[in-house]
Amino acid sequence: MGPGRAVTIRGVAATIIDGKAIAARVRGEVAREVALLRERSGRVPGLATVLVGDDPGSAIYVAGKQRASNEVGMRPFDERLPAHASAEQVASTLERLNGSPQVSGILLQLPPPPHLDGPSLTELIDPAKDVDGLTPVNAGRLALGVPGLRPATPLGVMELLRSVDAPLEGAEAVVVGRSNLFGKPMAQLLLGANATVTTCHSRTRELAAVCARADVLIAAAGRPRLIGREFIKPGAIVIDVGMNRLTPEEAGTRSGLVGDVDFEAARELAAALTPVPGGVGPMTIALLLRNTLQAARAQLEREERAA
Repeated sequence: MGPGRAVTIRGVAATIIDGKAIAARVRGEVAREVALLRERSGRVPGLATVLVGDDPGSAIYVAGKQRASNEVGMRPFDERLPAHASAEQVASTLERLNGSPQVSGILLQLPPPPHLDGPSLTELIDPAKDVDGLTPVNAGRLALGVPGLRPATPLGVMELLRSVDAPLEGAEAVVVGRSNLFGKPMAQLLLGANATVTTCHSRTRELAAVCARADVLIAAAGRPRLIGREFIKPGAIVIDVGMNRLTPEEAGTRSGLVGDVDFEAARELAAALTPVPGGVGPMTIALLLRNTLQAARAQLEREERAA
């Protein structure tokens, strides 16, 4: 198995997948490839983030993406609009970034303020610069199994599964959550790896029994510690995508940050699992950077063909 730390609980060894270490490796690879691209072509990939409003959580996420792009040698473009910005103003910003040859990737921070329609605005992003993989064109490419930009968090989960040599072909995989942002693209990526996939949601009957069949269980329901002992097949690989902030009294931890999986129960049964924090979270930005590099390379190839 790849990066992770082995722990033994009541005689059962579980590999705790170290998302921070794997994300650092991916970022290092991206930084080297960015340097090579700049050396060979003079092209520096550019990542533009668009933030509407002043939501503190969104501002922190955007700052992290800006900082990370700079650290790997990319050019960050930080676009800020006031909370009262109109849909036309946001659309104008996206159109300008679509037309900029210096911008390889565009990310509209979601959710926007309530008066704006996030999915409709996302559709305005050039699919070739859609490093979040959320435009209908890229969602369709994923569904059809043809090349395109994929959502970063599901890509990050696939990287975590590879790190522990997860045998996906023929495996039974269960994804708890059906969002457009994660659950649906996650299921498509697993299907592409020849897993047999079940997608669960709030109306799934006998959820615990369905999850307990899974060789690979991926939880993205947004419900703290939903996945308990009865949900987990002994020897399964468990990936916790949830990130729920509770009070210290509720969480039983100083930080109050817990996932969708009951970690203490899971590590007694699972062959490998991700912690929260330090599991899936660090992978999202790392794969976003890889997507931006991919978009920059494709942009350069199009320009060379047209020349």
